[in-house]
Amino acid sequence: MARCILITGCSSGIGYAMAREFHRLGHIVYATARRPETLASLAAEGLRTLALDVSDDNSIASAMALVLREQGRLDVLVNNAGFSQVGALTDLTRSDLQKQYDTNVIAPVVVTRAALPLLRAAVAHKDSGGKAVLVNIGSIVGILTTPFAGAYCSSKAALHSISDALRMELAPFGINVVTVQPGGVKSSFGDHAQAALCLPEDSLFKSVEKNVHARAQAGQVGATPAEEFVVPIVAAILAAQPPIVIRGGRNSFRLPLLKRWLPVRLFDAKMSKIFGLDLLRPDVKGE
Repeated sequence: MARCILITGCSSGIGYAMAREFHRLGHIVYATARRPETLASLAAEGLRTLALDVSDDNSIASAMALVLREQGRLDVLVNNAGFSQVGALTDLTRSDLQKQYDTNVIAPVVVTRAALPLLRAAVAHKDSGGKAVLVNIGSIVGILTTPFAGAYCSSKAALHSISDALRMELAPFGINVVTVQPGGVKSSFGDHAQAALCLPEDSLFKSVEKNVHARAQAGQVGATPAEEFVVPIVAAILAAQPPIVIRGGRNSFRLPLLKRWLPVRLFDAKMSKIFGLDLLRPDVKGE
């Protein structure tokens, strides 16, 4: 049976590759993005594309209304849209933090709420097997926090917790909740993080500026190609009983184990060295 699938944030990377893989397997895919012109290549391949800005309630409602008119149900919702705010936490403004959490934490809940009637319609559909699937794209950095990405890491940790709550709350209604925790996956994510990087002139971390910039691209070093990453992920999502957590991509298993077994002070020291924090010294006069 062809399933109806909607994915947010499909202009590049995981969302783009995932949309293509679901389509390759013969499913009905709605690939969405804030700027629909970025989806032209997907439309050319026969995927359905539409504008969906996850920070705009009207845009979300319009997208769900269209799926309702055309399909009447939604078997799989993938909350993939997100971005990484790079910079030391004390360099970020209230606005920086609000944008990070609005996109990565609040938006997936709002989109899920809007899609709930469609997901429930899928559960009731005669060919659904009495199940629908909600997928939240988290990250291994939601488990393992690094310097200069505290906003992003904490947003993914929050999304993991939200997924846990949704899994328990939606189970009685036949909706499975899956959290995908990618490691390093090749995409333009690092370039977008670089563009959003915050490093004011009076930053305490100006002397290690190159390390702050390096954090933006850290996940792209030796990263797994997105088209390779999504194949087992999509297969697991489509399984009769999807896993609760799916990991894949470079270091997606090794780094969480490192965090689990390494003493905290040793882990902190390792991160400090990697990101140049061991080069900094107190300077109360600011000279």
